[in-house]
Amino acid sequence: MQLHADRLAPPVRRSGRGGTTDVGAATAPADGSAPRFCDEHLANLLQRAAHAVTESFHSQLRPRGVPVPVWRVLSQLAEEDGVGITDLARVCLFKQPTLTKVIDRMERQGLVERRAAAEDRRKVLVFITAKGRSDVAELVQRAHANERNILSGYSDDEVAALKTALRVLIQRSSERGPRRRPAT
Repeated sequence: MQLHADRLAPPVRRSGRGGTTDVGAATAPADGSAPRFCDEHLANLLQRAAHAVTESFHSQLRPRGVPVPVWRVLSQLAEEDGVGITDLARVCLFKQPTLTKVIDRMERQGLVERRAAAEDRRKVLVFITAKGRSDVAELVQRAHANERNILSGYSDDEVAALKTALRVLIQRSSERGPRRRPAT
């Protein structure tokens, strides 16, 4: 299924000291010359798309006092409770030391708790508490509503194609692993 460029969401506008800029807008030259590298580079396009998609939801977290790292952890644990730190860091896109600090704060707030794994007491699992589950329930509903809003201009087939393409890209990229530069 082909995605239609004419249905793309409008660019995200970001205000700052230098004025307002279109973060997600394509900037291909109108004169027909070749597009700039950063407008066609896959990593840049993915980063701009991720920013455009997440910023609208993250702006809903801020007034509720929920930092993005806390949201990521709670949303993961709401789906799969009792996750090891290494696995949780991987799915939440954190380095392990960063996640440990986030979990420390969340534990003090009563949102999560650590428990030793039954099969190996040396392994620590993170569990969501009743308070954490209660706090994340409304946020999950808001996240679903935000996604529906972002994808409202796309057909079901286009949404499925987009998500499939992204999953395949992630899988294939992780199968290849990090590439090393050849020795010179």
